[in-house]
Amino acid sequence: MKTKSILTLLFLLVGIVSCDEEILSPVNPNQLGIETFYRTGPQLEAAVNSVYAGLQANNLYNREYFFLHDLLSDDCDTGGPQLEGARAQVLNHVFDASNPLVTANWRGWYRIVHRANLVLENAPNAVEEITDALRNRIIGEAHFLRALANFELVSLWGPIPLMISSASSPDGEPRSSEEEVYQLVFSDLQTAIANLPLKSELTGANVGRATRGAAQALAAKAHMFRGNFAAAKPFLEAVISSGQYALVDRYLDNFEEENENNSESVWEVQFSQAFGNAGGWNADGSNIAEVTFRGQEYGPNAWRNVIPSSGLVAEFETVAGGAAKDDPRGRYSFFRIGDTFNNGQSVLSAAQVQGNIERPSWRKYQVIYKRPNEDTQSGINFRVIRYADVLLMMAEVENETVGPAAALQYINQVRARADVDMPPYPTAQYPTSTQAEMRRAIQHERRVELSGEQVRNRDIRRWRRQGVLPSEPIAVFRPHNDLLPLPQVEIDNNTALSGADQNTGYTAE
Repeated sequence: MKTKSILTLLFLLVGIVSCDEEILSPVNPNQLGIETFYRTGPQLEAAVNSVYAGLQANNLYNREYFFLHDLLSDDCDTGGPQLEGARAQVLNHVFDASNPLVTANWRGWYRIVHRANLVLENAPNAVEEITDALRNRIIGEAHFLRALANFELVSLWGPIPLMISSASSPDGEPRSSEEEVYQLVFSDLQTAIANLPLKSELTGANVGRATRGAAQALAAKAHMFRGNFAAAKPFLEAVISSGQYALVDRYLDNFEEENENNSESVWEVQFSQAFGNAGGWNADGSNIAEVTFRGQEYGPNAWRNVIPSSGLVAEFETVAGGAAKDDPRGRYSFFRIGDTFNNGQSVLSAAQVQGNIERPSWRKYQVIYKRPNEDTQSGINFRVIRYADVLLMMAEVENETVGPAAALQYINQVRARADVDMPPYPTAQYPTSTQAEMRRAIQHERRVELSGEQVRNRDIRRWRRQGVLPSEPIAVFRPHNDLLPLPQVEIDNNTALSGADQNTGYTAE
């Protein structure tokens, strides 16, 4: 999959509501359209590749996805002299329906839904140069990607317009209930599980495509977000027992370019400098950007727009002397003044760092581990689901359904990673004899193990809804911000919506 995505058709690039009668009824018989495309296996594969390409776009994993999740959580703070206005609004929880960051993510995910729908609608039409195995794999991928997009949407916005077919008119859809959206998510994932291969069955250019384990792990995440631990358990058990995944010995192998798609990777979005667009800001379409801006945005000697929050830094266990030890994941996750980079040839100095130099910067996903500077050309893959996350989800499921003793083996596997090697639970700081104590240990472990990986925001939201947050971790949180506002442009342009459909707490315009 780390090959340049083939975007053959212009109609694959249109938005949810950008169709008109002329486009829907092409008159040029020599121009490929919906009626004349999708006839061969390579064409159908090109179509599903365009769905993956949407993930690389600026409004998703290239840039805006990590900003939205990080700034909504308590893992991050502003690092440079001044955070852009739209991002500062999200960090301070004063955003409204016109916020560009909120709108960008909404549009990005609906683009994925639209493209996946096109693949699913036209998959039966491919009759040349295709096998049943290839068709089934492509169908499984499209269902997985549509489920991923709808889960992102429903978990952040609540009831959403549910698009079960590609856009065929300028009219939109009304909001569907959360239950209806989740029914489609789980149905899509069941189909994906039935059709997708194991990770070990993907080789060569196909490495990085969706797999059965990725669909199972996503199903578990969706069930856990709803507090249905019993439903999540068999999916996690299937991933763990598959023999496809294992923790890597070196923690930083999960965030560097040379060790992508390793044994710990359940699924990741592929990036590559080989096909970058010279740092252009527009991804997809004519400007395909198979690079991510994460390093430039977060880098200690780059823009440093986002840094670890003081609360996150304090969450890592530190011990002065004695038999216990500091949690090395703090060193692996953060850069501080005096740390070496550029393969050990450079030392991070105060003169290189914007903003408060007493605060650490992010190390995860930074390319300067092997070069002197960051720029918008980073080919480091975005790890969406790691096996460590699966083990910690299983620990939580066991704690909530069986009890703390059943959770210990899973949470301790994560702490026992070769170059982390932390003392096993229970510890003096984290006793685990009761369900509540184990819950606190799991919440701690998820925060330090998965920090800066866009997991914390959704964890906070689900624990808040389930009433198991020990205290509200976001000082500026307002209750209505538990759901994001429907973008004003969606209300303005979707004929099935009005201001009355806006989420509570956001003023209708």
